Amino acid sequence: MGKIAMHTSSSENMWIGGAIVLIIILTILLRKLAIYIDCKAKARALAKAQRSDHSQKDRELSSLSTTKTIRTYALEEIKVATRDFRIRIGVGATSYVYLAELGDGRFGAVKRVMEERGGCQKMFLDEVSILLRICHPNLVGLLGFCLDKGEQLLLLEYMPNKSLFDRLHNHKGKSSGCLSWSSRLSIALDIAYALDYLHSVADPPVIHRDVKSSNILLVNDDHAKLADFGLCKLGHHDDFTAQTPTIIRGSLGYVDTNYLNTGLVSPKSDVYSFGVLLLELITGMKSLQGSITLAEWTSEYRKDQDAEALMGMLDPKLNGQVNVEQLRVLVHVANMALLENSMARPNMAEIAHKISSCMEHPPESELPV
Repeated sequence: MGKIAMHTSSSENMWIGGAIVLIIILTILLRKLAIYIDCKAKARALAKAQRSDHSQKDRELSSLSTTKTIRTYALEEIKVATRDFRIRIGVGATSYVYLAELGDGRFGAVKRVMEERGGCQKMFLDEVSILLRICHPNLVGLLGFCLDKGEQLLLLEYMPNKSLFDRLHNHKGKSSGCLSWSSRLSIALDIAYALDYLHSVADPPVIHRDVKSSNILLVNDDHAKLADFGLCKLGHHDDFTAQTPTIIRGSLGYVDTNYLNTGLVSPKSDVYSFGVLLLELITGMKSLQGSITLAEWTSEYRKDQDAEALMGMLDPKLNGQVNVEQLRVLVHVANMALLENSMARPNMAEIAHKISSCMEHPPESELPV
């Protein structure tokens, strides 16, 4: 009898112990399930928030694009047009540019923003937003864009004649012959009109922040368009000057010295860069001469309005085939644009007027060949 009781007690203990172990296991499983469900819920909420944020940006871009009939493209369409990004026609600070066949003999240029080159979605969306707001014959136009499967792509006007930098400085461009004095004046005027539009007509105004010869694409030898709006900053009509310093953006040799010293950017920063561009057109030299900027290299020549002094800074490929009074006007404009005091610099409307006036009524004085 005692043995039977002991055996029964032992069996009960085993059942109780097993039940406790089972309860513990179930508790652990339920806790893990609860954590999993909570994580999934948070993930869904985050994804929904991200989709909402992207949808909001998409709606903003769509509302802007309706006035310019800009369309969005699927990634597969861009891949077909570029033959899977086969022909690279340009390289930017954060992007590569590829040739795209649009059909009916039309071509486009696809700017592919690359994260590994420092590009990011915010910069891409900012550039699209700016391109959708602006329209001018001297600005490279947006044809469409793609934000699909991690790709950030802009479909832009295609300029087969390359950039002003290529035309002035690369062997192939120079082999096409010297860019004439009248062509250089015309190109300068086109870019002056483009910047005046960005500063005075666009709403809100746009500060380009990267005016340079490689961002000036040639329609032909006499006409050009300003490109690459990836570093643009929106301004305000009542106060263009930034209230707080910003990270310095731009290219060495072209960047406004006042902007470098203070971090404050304004349309007058673009005016400074345009002044360097004028020196590049006059001299045929790059914006940097070793460690010396072109503005520094020409400073002594620019102080003197004597014809011989002006000839000393002139592109030798021109063989003296320039109008000396027009040259004086361009050097004077460059001097004013490069003033250390940014507030004393002329605006782009004034600069465009000066260049246009000397082209419409060219003085008779010419430098000897």
